Amino acid sequence: MKKTIKTKEKILLNAIEQYNEFGVQSITSRHIASKIGISHGNLDYHYKTKEDIILAIYDKMRAEMSDYFVARKENSSSIEHVHLLLIRLEEFQYKYRFINLDVLEISRAYPQIATLFQQTSEYRKLQMDSLFQEFRSNEYMIQIEPEIFEQTQHIIRIIITFWLSQREVLGTAKFAEKGAMVKSIWAIISPYLTEKGKEEQQKTIAKYGYTQIT
Repeated sequence: MKKTIKTKEKILLNAIEQYNEFGVQSITSRHIASKIGISHGNLDYHYKTKEDIILAIYDKMRAEMSDYFVARKENSSSIEHVHLLLIRLEEFQYKYRFINLDVLEISRAYPQIATLFQQTSEYRKLQMDSLFQEFRSNEYMIQIEPEIFEQTQHIIRIIITFWLSQREVLGTAKFAEKGAMVKSIWAIISPYLTEKGKEEQQKTIAKYGYTQIT
């Protein structure tokens, strides 16, 4: 039996599609209503403003991403878990393309969403720190000075946040292929891996590649 998609979900799915293709500023609620065949008043009943729509999309994205941070394949190593997580993070770059491309514009236009961006970033920082601590306890990572450790994590967060933007601006073909973001992040982490860590990393990449989720 085919599942019926509720109007609120239809609005969000179509908003994501149009925002991804044309950008946030180019699409109004009337565009979205017209595309899914409802009145503007009907859409307004569910979401009063564009900010409400973007907030709902961001909540949806955060919930999905949080599941990936927590979910873990049985008997997987911490390196395998992080590798699969990075692949999912890159997939999200394209699924929610507009958020990554228009992050500065959205932050300036909608302060409430900007605050959520910052809160989420701090929370992900704690989660990343926990994963790196597990690398250490598993003897996958060498001891790093706290300042370098913090800077490394910050660089990784910058890469994730602005990956699509740098592709648009720099236009480097080498970094346009799928999996390039995952490779770039491992390039930051790899110098700090022990021999044991490098062996586990190589085994994990041989198993999954940079784009495939099994």
